Amino acid sequence: MLFNHAPAAVAYTFDEPNLVSSAGLVPMMGLAQKAGLPELAQQKITVSNTGADKGANPGAKIASLVAGMVAGADSIDDMDLLRHGGMKSLFDQVYAPSTLGSHLREYTHGHVKQLASVSSGFLTQLGAQAPLLPVSQPAGNGEDMVFVDIDDTVIEVHSPDKHGAGIGYNNVRGLNALLVTASTSQAAPVIIGQQLRRGAAH
Repeated sequence: MLFNHAPAAVAYTFDEPNLVSSAGLVPMMGLAQKAGLPELAQQKITVSNTGADKGANPGAKIASLVAGMVAGADSIDDMDLLRHGGMKSLFDQVYAPSTLGSHLREYTHGHVKQLASVSSGFLTQLGAQAPLLPVSQPAGNGEDMVFVDIDDTVIEVHSPDKHGAGIGYNNVRGLNALLVTASTSQAAPVIIGQQLRRGAAH
C-alpha cells in the first residue's frame, strides 16, 4: 500500500516569547555596533525620504539586514526571523521585512557606492576592535606577509530582466562580482573589497 497524497506544505513560527532562536546575534551585533556599523550607515546612506519614510533610519535598517544575513536569511521574507520569540527584548528598531524591502528598492547605483564606503569604513573600525589580520613579528620566513587575492565569481540568474546581470566569459547569465580577500599565516581570508562588474570584463 502506498501513500498517494503529496505532503502538505510545512510552515513554522518561533513564537515562544522568552526564547531567542539566534542567540549568536547578541555578540555579533554588539561587535558590529562597537565598530560603528549603524553610525556609518546613518551618515553615509542618503536614501530620499518619501511619504512612506523609505529612507528614514538607514543605519538601523542596514544593521537589521546584516543581522538577518548573519542569522542565515537569504531573502527579504526571511528577515522576519528577527521578530521571532524574544528578539524584540534584545534589539531595538526591529523592522518588518516589507519595510526593509521598501528601503532597498529605493537604492540606485550611487547608493551601492555609499554602501561600499560604509563597508570599508566598518572593516577599518572592526580591525581596531578585533584584529582581523594578526601579523606576527617579522621572522624572515614569510610569516609576516599578508596574502591578497583578487578573483571574480559569477552568480547565475535566470531572468533576462535581472538588473545588472549579463552573459560573461563563461556563457552564463549572471551577476559578476570581483572580490578581494586578505589573509595571513594566522588568519583565514577576510573579504576586504567587492564590486559588481560587467561579465565581459577582462
